[in-house]
Amino acid sequence: MNNIRVRFAPSPTGPLHIGGVRTALYNYLFARKYGGSLILRIEDTDQARFVPGAEEYIIEALAWLGIRFDEGVHIGGAHAPYRQSDRKPLYRQHVDRLIADGWAYCAFDTPEALDARRREYERQGKTFQYDAATRGAMCNSLTLPEEEVRKRLNDGAPYVVRFKFPADTQITVNDLIRGTVTVNSGQSDDKVLFKSDGMPTYHLANVADDHAMQISHVIRGEEWLPSAPLHVMLYRALGWEDSMPQFAHLPLLLKPDGNGKLSKRDGDRLGFPVFPLQWRDPASGEVSSGYRESGYLPQAVINMLALLGWNPGTQQEKFTMQELIDLFSLERISKAGAKFDLKKAHWFNHEYLMEQPVETIAGWFSETLKGKNLSADPARVARVCRLVKERVNFVSEIWDQASFFFVAPESYDPAAMKKRWKENTPAVMRDVRQLLESLPVFSGQAVHDALQAYAEERSLGMGEVMIPLRIALTGGTFGPDLQEIADVLGREEVLRRTDGILKNRE
Repeated sequence: MNNIRVRFAPSPTGPLHIGGVRTALYNYLFARKYGGSLILRIEDTDQARFVPGAEEYIIEALAWLGIRFDEGVHIGGAHAPYRQSDRKPLYRQHVDRLIADGWAYCAFDTPEALDARRREYERQGKTFQYDAATRGAMCNSLTLPEEEVRKRLNDGAPYVVRFKFPADTQITVNDLIRGTVTVNSGQSDDKVLFKSDGMPTYHLANVADDHAMQISHVIRGEEWLPSAPLHVMLYRALGWEDSMPQFAHLPLLLKPDGNGKLSKRDGDRLGFPVFPLQWRDPASGEVSSGYRESGYLPQAVINMLALLGWNPGTQQEKFTMQELIDLFSLERISKAGAKFDLKKAHWFNHEYLMEQPVETIAGWFSETLKGKNLSADPARVARVCRLVKERVNFVSEIWDQASFFFVAPESYDPAAMKKRWKENTPAVMRDVRQLLESLPVFSGQAVHDALQAYAEERSLGMGEVMIPLRIALTGGTFGPDLQEIADVLGREEVLRRTDGILKNRE
């Protein structure tokens, strides 16, 4: 493919949904595979829904995930500006051209008049649509005398510009994922292209900017498929049909049960993020969790998202970004929605966490210790992380698996004590304490050998010796190999904790 140019064009109306991240990712993979360019354009035509900080959030989130742009609002480029509110004069030219060529008209209908018309239709059991069948009875430049239209415009009367869909016309959209989609123009209402605040709507600005920025492929979410016929008609009306980009509408990200689009409420209910980064709503102060702050690695999020709707055609599940680029194709994107799988998300994070150098994991876990006002030798922290990292999906879970390495247990698992602390256990533990205190060299292997010899000498099962000691050291029956625990804690701490459980059971 030649001269591939794609764009990701979010609206700064709040945090970036993980579905939007997937759209950005697929655009990135497509551009990189074919040596093309990826543009970040901010579509802020809806000023009423603009949220401060949202644009910066989008840029930071995509940078964290490793999705790099060639042009955009944050880096510039040959087709700047890349923020639609900075491109207003360009849209006015296109609107005037559409009106002059008979493809658009000014509509002066007040909100009250439109509401009244909708209620009238509802009483008749119908749904009102401003289209070829109804516009002749509305207040617009098609029905008003030319002098009246001119007067209203000169007087500054509020109006919108609507697209004039031709009546009973078949409109074909060729979609690279869904094939040929044909709709009749009668199904489409005369969408607003330009608003009374002087801003274009998404539809006009989107088409005008894609043309100006020489976009070759529009890869976007399925929710925009119903708008595609209007966009095709706008290209035709503006004389750009020959250079119209190819369309590819991505399947929805669905709830884990597959019933409906994945939403923030689903994440809140089931305990997983739907935003890449944590977001604090500037109006309400409400905080929404993010993948980064929840402990996900960016590689895991990328890998997870890539497979939500795209199939590489093999059994391989883990991919580097370069492997995704090499294998990616629009032809292997599913038409059906993709269900979010929380267990799989955890699995991906575990897999990528295991690839990290233990020193890196230890550095992250050290922040957890600092938050608990604890400090430890970096080498010791690294050793602990090495012992437990296979048991966790997130760095935050290391504390649950390893807290006893840094803080002695203050209580003991009641179920474990009931099952494992027998009548003879205190005597056994006193013997074990004396044995460990007398070891010439204290090491994990020495502890293991001494306890094994003791059990054999007293005709005890290893569990009768090892498990009570494990409870003394950890507070329960969990954790890595006991000799490793003893080796990390050292003789003095092992003896102190053994004394602690004996005193607790007196």
